[in-house]
Amino acid sequence: MTTLRVIVEQMNSPVPGGIGRYTEELTRQLISTAPDDCDVEGVVCASTPEKYESVLDRLPGLASLYKTSLPRRELAAAWQLGLTSLSGGGMVHAPSLLAPLRRHNRATDQNQVAVTIHDVVPWTHPETLTPHGVTWHKAMAKRARKHADAIIVPTHAVARALSEIIDFGDRIRVIGGAVSSELLLPLNADARAAELDLPREFILTVGTLEPRKGLTSLISGLGLRGSPDLPLLIVGPQGWGDLDVAAVADEAGLTEGRVRALGFVTDSDLALILSRATVFVYPSQAEGFGLPLLEAMSFGTPVVHSDAPALVEVAGGAGQVVALNDLAGYPERLVAAIARVLSDSDLNATLRLRGLDRARAYSWRDSAERVWQLHADL
Repeated sequence: MTTLRVIVEQMNSPVPGGIGRYTEELTRQLISTAPDDCDVEGVVCASTPEKYESVLDRLPGLASLYKTSLPRRELAAAWQLGLTSLSGGGMVHAPSLLAPLRRHNRATDQNQVAVTIHDVVPWTHPETLTPHGVTWHKAMAKRARKHADAIIVPTHAVARALSEIIDFGDRIRVIGGAVSSELLLPLNADARAAELDLPREFILTVGTLEPRKGLTSLISGLGLRGSPDLPLLIVGPQGWGDLDVAAVADEAGLTEGRVRALGFVTDSDLALILSRATVFVYPSQAEGFGLPLLEAMSFGTPVVHSDAPALVEVAGGAGQVVALNDLAGYPERLVAAIARVLSDSDLNATLRLRGLDRARAYSWRDSAERVWQLHADL
């Protein structure tokens, strides 16, 4: 029996984030698509029995769960320095850069390690991460250049950008994500919409006020004369650093309550909000994949997004694109695009249909099958 060992530790992180969701969805499908002579083992850091049980419950069919002797922080530091590895070796798949990267002969050694780099933010926008996070990611990327058998990225855009930063040769593979299988509408949709106080029509976005996400540009644009007179709902926190959503909205001249930060929501609430939005706007200036685009499209919601390369690639012409050049004029261009989608019924209908088709082009099953093929090729 051949075992694929997947580092699923991000599922146990205090803030799993997008990589936690990516890890869970991909591993679930790796289990489902495993060849007859293969199984999947999860790898987690030393933790509590409750967290181990949580992983096993969320990943039915997992052959076993390997627990390292070190907790997460200590293991991340040890792997950064190459001080410890996984006993037993074999095929290791890391859905992030948290991986046991050590010297081995890639041509003859039966051990193999594939890591995942989701974006180039540590190099292009380091101010959005902690100094420790930037240092750790760059150090692990250097170790990956020396020791990884394959580097997985979510888009060709990331592959191109990463190749300009680190020379990985021909080891980069593009394998994207997909809409979560957990993103399902609640049974009592109307009642829940009333509880959430969802407006009849509204603009929706996802993210924080960190500069690269572009939310400040969107809020500022809504304060311009002639902009669409719809409320803006934000799935994300009220603040980021010293910035506060209410303060940014007030500075833009918007009335109190026009912009609402909903905080972090459950999967069923997110599905409901996405399905009820009049238009979804993703103004981010830099992304590695842009999953929120596909999530909105999967519910037939028209999408407006920036021309950040990864977003253009993932949307595939199914969204209304807004140029990022000349950032001073970006807010005006954003609201102009939103106004066009709202006023042009033909464009609106076209975006809805194209979005539904585009979302269906991505699947976690396909991603998992490509991961299995990658390890077979290695």
